[in-house]
Amino acid sequence: MITKPTFLRILCVLLAFSIIGLSRTHAQSRNESALRIARLKYNGGGDWYNDPSAEVNLLRFIQQNTTIDVDPRYEFVELSSDKLFSYPILFMTGHGNVVFSDYEAQRLRSYLERGGFLYVDDDYGLDKAFRRELKKVFPDQDLVELPFSYGLYTCHFNFSNGAPKTHEHDGKPAQGFGLFQKGRLLVYYTYETNPSDGWTDAEIHGDPPEVREQSLRFGTNIVVWALTH
Repeated sequence: MITKPTFLRILCVLLAFSIIGLSRTHAQSRNESALRIARLKYNGGGDWYNDPSAEVNLLRFIQQNTTIDVDPRYEFVELSSDKLFSYPILFMTGHGNVVFSDYEAQRLRSYLERGGFLYVDDDYGLDKAFRRELKKVFPDQDLVELPFSYGLYTCHFNFSNGAPKTHEHDGKPAQGFGLFQKGRLLVYYTYETNPSDGWTDAEIHGDPPEVREQSLRFGTNIVVWALTH
């Protein structure tokens, strides 16, 4: 026979486990609804994986400077993965070659046409391959340079002169290009600017604090624009 004190102790233990279970369920559902950015893993030999701290630091900055609920962790996804459509934003970068198969090109087009957003940052050496492969995705369209008056540049922080110049590369002006469908920006591409290098841990590229700050602010604009348009 269970005594009353023993019964009460058992009841307390069961109640404690129930509370823990509910807390875990709540945390899991909250994480599922929080913003996650996926690094796009591509074939061709380019270093799609470089600087994995970039997105994590950007999401933490967004967490501190906006009301957007974020999940600041590094994740990557392949275009063939079933997880592709669970990410509202894909981030693509690297220094070298890119190759999309016909199936991958079709998957990327479907992702973008169904509401997804792709941000691509040329980390130096990506330009030729990326433009070539994007033609597989949208053969009838070209990237167009965005005017400084475009809303992305002022939607949260003010970049009225366009994309900031984070790294020199070939010393050309920083440029931002877009690919649109029915007025919606599907792909945003930065060239000769490399803001994502400014998102990384400070010791990786040695950028001064003010450069890293403006890079993180600019990344915030990209995310805000993608989520609200």
